[in-house]
Order: sequence, then structure tokens, then C-alpha cells
Amino acid sequence: MYYRRKIVLALLQIFDNKLDKISFQKLLMLFTKFQSNPDYHFVPYKFGCFSFQANADLSTMLKYGQVEEVVKTWQKTDKADYLSMIKESDLRALRNIKALYGGKTKDELIRITYIKYPYFALNSSIAHEVLSTDEYKSVTLTKPKFTNTVLFTIGYEGISLEEYLNKLIINGIKVLCDVRKNPLSMKYGFSKSQLQNACEGVGIKYVHSPDLGIDSDKRQELNSQSDYDKLFLLYRKDILPKTISQQNELLELLKVNKRIALTCFEANINQCHRKHLAEAISKFPGFEYELKHI
Repeated sequence: MYYRRKIVLALLQIFDNKLDKISFQKLLMLFTKFQSNPDYHFVPYKFGCFSFQANADLSTMLKYGQVEEVVKTWQKTDKADYLSMIKESDLRALRNIKALYGGKTKDELIRITYIKYPYFALNSSIAHEVLSTDEYKSVTLTKPKFTNTVLFTIGYEGISLEEYLNKLIINGIKVLCDVRKNPLSMKYGFSKSQLQNACEGVGIKYVHSPDLGIDSDKRQELNSQSDYDKLFLLYRKDILPKTISQQNELLELLKVNKRIALTCFEANINQCHRKHLAEAISKFPGFEYELKHI
């Protein structure tokens, strides 16, 4: 079992094996603030902080009979003592969380997390109801404010779905353009339907442009930068000239939305075709914007 799932079960256990779903997310986020290398990351969602990974882990544990989903509540049904299976530092953190927040209601936890971490209230549908006018100002101050138009590129290698989404949010990105030929991934959250749902959940539009990708069979023997360079030479010669209309569509998206991002897998921009795609778009007539790799 993944260690992070032991944390989830230990959290439920220390709260008498039962938490409503919103309280669970709030308490798990507060717990991760005690960790130097958090097991879970969070994004600003419709009711505040939310971890897609934690929710997916609970769904998996549901299948294994370790938890039950009762109305809007998660209940631990696994009889094992997970408090004895986690690191001493994490056990101390869980005990601190129980001592600090054990008597708080769901609504109180929402308010506490919104005040302590206003960024996570950015997309909340209830923040203006649970916070005072001055408190809500702290939320609005965390909203990215940009006036310039930028074409971004981003890879998801080596980061969680939540860390990836937060990069998009803090850079004010409005549209994510998936330029993979086949938008499937073994990494949680990055297959097409998962990524689309996650983006839309945080207010970012998702579009897929498969014609701008590279066939997977051409990516099998990439062992050095020289191999990548040869592949991208073919990409510039064979694919880019045939996809002018799709590139123009991305340019129009940029003009309308001001801040869009092209995405693929690789963290290293020099090993991803999105670099060459973005540079091709930047050479179109009328492109007078910034190009930025994040």
C-alpha cells in the first residue's frame, strides 16, 4: 500500500473512523502543512482546498473495502491500526490536528482554512458567504492579475496534478491546449478525461489538438539529446507545415484569452515538441506576444 494511503486511513482513524468529505479535505490539507515533503497537494476548488489524488485514493480504497462512502461521509472500515504504521513525525502532526481542530464543524473548518490560506478560496462558490468583507478581500488579493498576453508551455513530468494545476492558476492561464497525439498517461490525472475534468474544476478551459502531436512509435528510441534533435527536425519538416490551420486556431485562442498554455509530458523543454510548436506559432504574422516556458 502507498504510504500516503496509510496517512488517509490514520487521519480517519484518529477522528473516530468517520469524517464528512469536506472536513476530510480540510483536515488533510492542514495536516500537510506540518510535513516538509507533503504526501498530498491541493488546489483551490469550489469548496476550498481539494486534493484530486486523495479523492482518487479513497475511491481505490473503497474498492478494497478499506473505507465506506456513506452519503457525504468517508468511514474507515479497515480494522488495522494505521496510527502505528506511520512515521513518528506524522503521528505527532495528526495528534496536533486532532487537538487543534477535533471539535470543529465542517463550516468552522471551511472558515478557518479560508482565513489561514485564502488562495484556496479563489474558486469557492461560498467564500463571500462565510467570510466578512475584509476577510474576502484577502481572497481577492490572491487572484492573479495580468494584462499582458503570453503563450506558455508546460510539462507535467515529475509533479503532481495539483502542483501542475497551481502553476496554471498562478500564471493566470485561461486555456490549456493539450498537444499530445495520444492523451493517455500512466500518471494519475493526466489522461484526457481526468485532465479535462480537473482543469474545468478550477476554471480553466481544456482543448485537445492531436494533429500537433508526434506518433508514439516515433518516440521509442530517444536515449540522448541528439535523438531528440533528430526527431524534432522531422517534426519541423513534416508535421508543422501540414498543421498551419491548427496552429492558427491556437493563435486565435491566444488572442481571445490572452494567456494559454501548450502542454505535453516532458519537463525538459529541449526534449519536447511543444517548444518547436510554440516557436512556430510565435513566427506567425501578428504575433507580438511573450513566449514563456514554465
